[in-house]
Amino acid sequence: MLEKNFTEVYEKFELQFFSKVFEKVRERDGSLSAMEAFSLEVIYLLGEPTVGQFADFLNISQSNATYKVNSLIKKGYIERQNSQTDRREYHLILSDKFKNYIGLFNSYEHTVMQRIEERFAPEEVAIFDKILRVMADELMPETDS
Repeated sequence: MLEKNFTEVYEKFELQFFSKVFEKVRERDGSLSAMEAFSLEVIYLLGEPTVGQFADFLNISQSNATYKVNSLIKKGYIERQNSQTDRREYHLILSDKFKNYIGLFNSYEHTVMQRIEERFAPEEVAIFDKILRVMADELMPETDS
């Protein structure tokens, strides 16, 4: 029952996410493709990766990653910033344009969290928060970057 319930919640977040992606992605000049939107999400979640880290995480070639990055830079969603430790390397920094874009997705998470806090007692919310923290810190090592 736990797995079924977790899967149902996860799938509802996915559906909301995909709905927002396709609402935002339009077939017009300068808009994001679905693949670019997903690439942006990965860059966001990796937290200022290098192009190499981005490529490694997605298991794609460096040239393919560079192509995707250059397209996102051209559209104004990310910027390059030279590394402090190795000037030949640069990190992918999210632009203000991206921050407006990501706000569309975070708003649903915020809405659900508000509903949880309204529906459950503070002690229950604290237990749920603890479970989520353990999941993120200990039970999902495959996603650590």
